[in-house]
Amino acid sequence: MNKFSSKAGKSVKRVVVGLGLLSAAVATSVTANATTATNTFQVTATITSSCNVSGSTLNFGSAIDPLATGVPLDATSTLTVTCSNTTPYAVSLNAGANAGGASNFTSRTMKSGSNTLGYQLYLDSGRTTVWGDGTASSSTKSSTGTGSAQSISVYGRIPSLSGVVPGTYTDTVTVTITY
Repeated sequence: MNKFSSKAGKSVKRVVVGLGLLSAAVATSVTANATTATNTFQVTATITSSCNVSGSTLNFGSAIDPLATGVPLDATSTLTVTCSNTTPYAVSLNAGANAGGASNFTSRTMKSGSNTLGYQLYLDSGRTTVWGDGTASSSTKSSTGTGSAQSISVYGRIPSLSGVVPGTYTDTVTVTITY
């Protein structure tokens, strides 16, 4: 019986040792035959040109005495333009709501009821270049965006206060930025 047990024990041992060697051989075979593959993929982003514009009120004054105030009466306002970096742009102004046409720059007019007060908007501090839409003897302001806010001055002038009727005069000018 001892002999049989001994044989059985050896057989079992051999099987266990054999399975262990078989496992090691399979693992070595898989590791030795491992390969890799590579490839690439694209990463993209499309940045578009973009611009925003806003403006502050051009105020010639709130208590203008037409008999004591010299003319021409000048005032300045600021447009703030923000365009994406390297984006070329042009800023144009229409003739205002009361001029009788978007390109009627010689007739820019503020109104108080039915009363009118003529004025003009310019690109330069010397008030020689009328700011408009590039037509009818007017010019536009062109520049290139930096990605940050850029300030652009608007120079206004009331050429005459002669015969003006007291009142609060207003007009609305449309700013257009083309980019």
